[in-house]
Amino acid sequence: MAQWDALVDAALARLASRSLLRATRPIALAPPPAPPETFPGPGPWDRAAVEIRLDRATLNEWLAEGSEASGQEEEVGEKLILFSGNDYMGLSSHPAIRGAAMKAAKEYGMGPRGSALICGYTTYHKLVEESLAALKKKEDCLLCPTGFSANMAVMTALGNISSLLAVGRKPAENERIAVFSDALNHASIIDGIRLVERQQEVVAFVYKHCDMSHLDHLFLFSMDGDFSPFPELVKLRRKYGFLLVIDDAHGTLVCGENGGGAPELFECENDIDISVGTLSKAAGCQGAALYVSREEKWRRSVVWRHVQYFASLTKLNITSPIISIVVGSEEAALRAGRHMLRSGFHATPIRPPTVANNSQCFSFFRRHHKAGGCTEAVAP
Repeated sequence: MAQWDALVDAALARLASRSLLRATRPIALAPPPAPPETFPGPGPWDRAAVEIRLDRATLNEWLAEGSEASGQEEEVGEKLILFSGNDYMGLSSHPAIRGAAMKAAKEYGMGPRGSALICGYTTYHKLVEESLAALKKKEDCLLCPTGFSANMAVMTALGNISSLLAVGRKPAENERIAVFSDALNHASIIDGIRLVERQQEVVAFVYKHCDMSHLDHLFLFSMDGDFSPFPELVKLRRKYGFLLVIDDAHGTLVCGENGGGAPELFECENDIDISVGTLSKAAGCQGAALYVSREEKWRRSVVWRHVQYFASLTKLNITSPIISIVVGSEEAALRAGRHMLRSGFHATPIRPPTVANNSQCFSFFRRHHKAGGCTEAVAP
């Protein structure tokens, strides 16, 4: 990693020489938050995280999508079990999360007031960054408003290194940052790479999904629910000394003994250089302050128990809380979606442009709610 350290140091020195380095400092101080209230098991609020209600007009519209109208209103309950959400542990409805959000809103209001560099950075933001950095075993953390913007920011920052060092000119091809990206990476990563490619700051190489031999050859995934081959990636990182950046949006708080994500699960935290995540999934938030509690570990255990339960029930090769089933054509996906609605489940088909044509699929997110009520619907 000596080469990367030298590149980053040179880029930082260039920014400093142009007086462009900035630091975020809290402009509003608050006393440290009290420890969150925890519970030994599910509470009534957990039901709100796994059930939704649809108005009759919306439900009928969804049932009619892609099919010929029968002229008769179907008898389908308006209450559905949520299989399409990724609030894995139901924390969005947790009293401690809602209480913290209300407390912050009362103290600071709902608006950001300005960017983090100007006047939008508070003690709460700093506490969240410090907590997440400790969870991921990293030295620092930077909050972003969305997972999409986080991936875009990483790609833009990496690409800017070559422009900073080129000093007043477009970097030559041999001076550009080489980016190696999995073929099934999230759209936010792809868009970020395309942006810096158009700015002639990086040279991008796409390797076949999880194909480490193809990646090795080039040196000389979300929707699918499988893990990247971390052990093999780490070996290649040690071999070539590249910067390893991962998107752990679905792993944070779900994977690993302490919820540290996929790197903790595969015991390779020290080999991950940059980890990109989101607070809108297992953390149950969206751009808000969060105190990460490690007390209610039963939630994570329940999620993984359900993963194992569904694997044995369906005989599918399930290794993560995301279960992806490819159904092929759009017509087949819509037909399967209507069947899920009639069965009392909300599971939205994933259609183009999110996935390729004839690759329409369903991504089922296994969560902390009870599995027993779902057995009859998913049994083979």
